[in-house]
Amino acid sequence: MDYAKCAQEIYSHLGGRENLVSAAHCATRLRLVTVDNSKVDMKALENVDGVKGVFSSNGQLQLIIGTGTVNKVYDEFLKITGMTAATKDDVKAAAAAKQPLPKKMIKALGDVFVPILPAIVASGLMMGLVQALGNAIPSFAGSDWYGFLDLVSGAAFSYLPVLVAISAARVFGGNIFLGGVIGLCMIHSNLINAWSVASYEGAIPTWQLLFFTVKKVGYQGHVIPIIIAVWLMCQIEKRMHKIVPEVIDLFVTPLVTVMSTTFLTFTIIGPIFSTAETYILSFAQWLITVGFGIGSLAMGAIYPLTVVCGLHHMYNVIEAGLLAEGGLNIWMPIASAANFAQCGACLAVALKSKNPKTKTIAIPSALSAALGITEPAIFGVNLRLVKPLICGIIGGAVGAMFGAIMGIGANAYGVTGIPGFLIVDGSKMLSYAILLAISGGIAFILTWFVWKDEQSETKQEDKPSASPASPASPAPQSTAPVVCAPLTGSIVARDQIPDETFASGVLGDGVGILPSAGEVVAPFDGTISTTAQTGHAVGLSGPGGVEMLIHVGVDTVEMKGDGFTMLVKEGDKVRKGQKLLTFDISKIKAAGHPTTTAVLVTNSDDYAPFQLEKEGSVNAGDKLFALSNV
Repeated sequence: MDYAKCAQEIYSHLGGRENLVSAAHCATRLRLVTVDNSKVDMKALENVDGVKGVFSSNGQLQLIIGTGTVNKVYDEFLKITGMTAATKDDVKAAAAAKQPLPKKMIKALGDVFVPILPAIVASGLMMGLVQALGNAIPSFAGSDWYGFLDLVSGAAFSYLPVLVAISAARVFGGNIFLGGVIGLCMIHSNLINAWSVASYEGAIPTWQLLFFTVKKVGYQGHVIPIIIAVWLMCQIEKRMHKIVPEVIDLFVTPLVTVMSTTFLTFTIIGPIFSTAETYILSFAQWLITVGFGIGSLAMGAIYPLTVVCGLHHMYNVIEAGLLAEGGLNIWMPIASAANFAQCGACLAVALKSKNPKTKTIAIPSALSAALGITEPAIFGVNLRLVKPLICGIIGGAVGAMFGAIMGIGANAYGVTGIPGFLIVDGSKMLSYAILLAISGGIAFILTWFVWKDEQSETKQEDKPSASPASPASPAPQSTAPVVCAPLTGSIVARDQIPDETFASGVLGDGVGILPSAGEVVAPFDGTISTTAQTGHAVGLSGPGGVEMLIHVGVDTVEMKGDGFTMLVKEGDKVRKGQKLLTFDISKIKAAGHPTTTAVLVTNSDDYAPFQLEKEGSVNAGDKLFALSNV
């Protein structure tokens, strides 16, 4: 490739230098942030020689170029534009700054609540189990074990404001321990517990702070005031760090930050936003139960569309608020109905389609949706085929309405579908099972009769046989490059890798491996062509000109190298089985990223389609597949 020519052609379609904000690259993509994406000629960019795909995501314009090549194109791009090199974090920050305010707010909410989901789910599951045992065994309900387990299971909900405050401080760039202090102040034991206000005897005690009369009541039933307060705390803290001399910064900044934040929280933020949140929750409860479940029917229909837009994390606020008030999460049945309906639609596609590739995608996607993770089913199958998505919307709407009529609720949030049985109110188990059957059944039946498998309706034409001509001399035979497994784990079909770029094959054909050990070894004798600065990906070339990319996990570039150790550098000669990098599986999972590792032949167009030597589990060093020239 002429790297300079590729970079120049890319630049010519970006709307000029004044339309560029920042540029960086990862192992496979050139990542750009532009002032105005409407000035970018996307079609022309897709046709640039060397660009394998173009898409916009989270405010970034991403051009898929490939491992070992993108860094060279990037260097030429910087020369042509006169820009300075930026890190991926710089690009991410610039892209985030460009997003509309509503999208920023929704993303922030998701970033706050997703990390605390394990604590909420674990507590909810335990709470449901303890309550079920107490109802089934009356003697157990009065035992010491019941009291102990009830304490443990309720801790996350009793102190939810502290968890939210710590997570919010991390998201907004403040000191997480100062955030924890703000959360603790808002539920301090010297305040009247918000859940006890209704039964409190006598007048609520108050403070007279300047010209504010502040009720001594905690915020146990609220999350929005906590998030707003911690956001304010982070702004004050950042400002103080800039203006306070370093000599006294250590004690002046925390003191001023906490004092000013708590004062503003108890006098202004708390009263205003707690009242607003109360109205929001009341509206949500009214919407779910209004008009014989009509409100729930509407939300069940809208829910998959919010997943498509990436807005579904905003529901966490409503669910957390409902639970924080001491009631049941009556929003969960809506999400379960919508998700299980997408499962039913996807399963109908899987069973009806005659296309092996469609079946390969749809079957595991339907299983994933049944377990509450609908993105593979929606993005990989239903949205692409349109009609199954619509059928799923109808099934989800009807199921959500049934859930509202039956008064189904849950003791936690964060899981839906089949795992939802673990958190649903024990008295509504049968109703919940019927809800799933209605949602999935309607979507399945509608999809079966409405969607037509175009692949099965068209007969594949036989390839014309070659005309008998003078015999040609046989093509020279070459040894087929053999690719061995670079890590130990379970094999995943390439189109099931949970990343659209890898799954689509634009970076080359290959497989995914769900690792069971955090070690990547060389799949053949070769040369290291590229290494990711963050240690999560490595590219190498080998016999017969084969070029390979090994990318550990999905979006793991965001971990900034935490948990990864690169053991080789660009240009190193390596032997098959030699250790290339190590990684911490638990850290990847804790960061919320899939661990599926992409093992791709980036120049697979030069070879005939390959067959895997084995399926299921594989050990590092096992023969994975052999390549033969086209």
